[in-house]
Amino acid sequence: MTTIRPGDPRDSDAAAADVDASAPADGAAAGVPRDGSDAAEGRDASADQLSLGRRLRQPRTILSLVVPLVLLVLVFRVALNVDVNELVSAVRAANPAFLLAAFLIFYAGFPLRGFRWVLLLRGASFRVGTPDATRILFLSWLVNCLVPAKLGDVYRAYLLKINSTASLSRTFGTVFIERILDLFAIAVLGLAAGYWSFRNGLPPSIQVVFAIGVGVVVVLALMLLTLRNFGRRILVRLPIPRRERLVELYDRFEEGVFGAVGIRALPGLVMVTGLIWATEAFRLYFVVRALGFQSVELGLSGAFFVALIGSLLTAVPLSPAGLGIVELGVVGVMTAAYGIPLTQATTIALVDRTISVFSIIVFGGIFYAISPLRRGGGHVGEEMPARG
Repeated sequence: MTTIRPGDPRDSDAAAADVDASAPADGAAAGVPRDGSDAAEGRDASADQLSLGRRLRQPRTILSLVVPLVLLVLVFRVALNVDVNELVSAVRAANPAFLLAAFLIFYAGFPLRGFRWVLLLRGASFRVGTPDATRILFLSWLVNCLVPAKLGDVYRAYLLKINSTASLSRTFGTVFIERILDLFAIAVLGLAAGYWSFRNGLPPSIQVVFAIGVGVVVVLALMLLTLRNFGRRILVRLPIPRRERLVELYDRFEEGVFGAVGIRALPGLVMVTGLIWATEAFRLYFVVRALGFQSVELGLSGAFFVALIGSLLTAVPLSPAGLGIVELGVVGVMTAAYGIPLTQATTIALVDRTISVFSIIVFGGIFYAISPLRRGGGHVGEEMPARG
């Protein structure tokens, strides 16, 4: 763990006494330092709102997990008549070496994601080590796999807040721009992979996907342009209560968004983002190789295209990790665009999601149980000196 430098306010007994010891153990608010305006940020996102245990006990969270699973079974087994025996046989016959490769390359993406977040936080004047950033990020992925609406992104910013002196709203800005980078990468790499994969002619359904990809890039560019040039002006003119406080939080958020991505840091961020999404594609590629279906000719470009489509669908906030939506979308693309038989496409999708979602629930749950980070006991990171 990153050690705190001498002079950090948390080194003093007075600061230690100023920690909220009454927060729930599983919560996520124990150890929030009372640091002026940042303390108000901590109160804005309370432990009750972000406690994973509390969220999992809520009926709507349980329904968000159960309903997509039930619908998935009904769609594939009843409506589409997937051959369950063939699916199980294919999984049993899978090559364990290729499955292990898919598993390892997927988890190799977490240090890369942690390092990218480190670069973004450094641009926002906060220093944290890659191991600490990776641990926090991994816990946030566990939350995204268990609850809908991408709450894990909020949880990640909050975990950094309670384990350091980082500004919550500025940290939100780094998470936000990270998601924007991901969407840009998915759209651009998906278009490139799709173009190469369908270079002999685009099926009509893929033409629609291409149009959506171009639209995503345009919308993201316009959104960033508006945020940069007009965001504060719009907020100042809105007739809302506590406007001054909201403007202050927005200024920190904007600093996190645009301070995190400087001209000098951009090439490195682009390179790391490309490597991150390559791990997603290679995971699917090795899953296909492991199952060894003779009639499946997906190739590496096809694996990129399908994996990126699946990742894009996880952004739909209706279920945890896009449960149900991603599987249907990925199977639909493989059957309609690549002519893969339904049962084989379903097998590929389910094995791939077992690695990318259910393994995180297992290993992430273990890490959540033993990690001091969720209780604010990690003590990570430090503010960087103001730039001259």
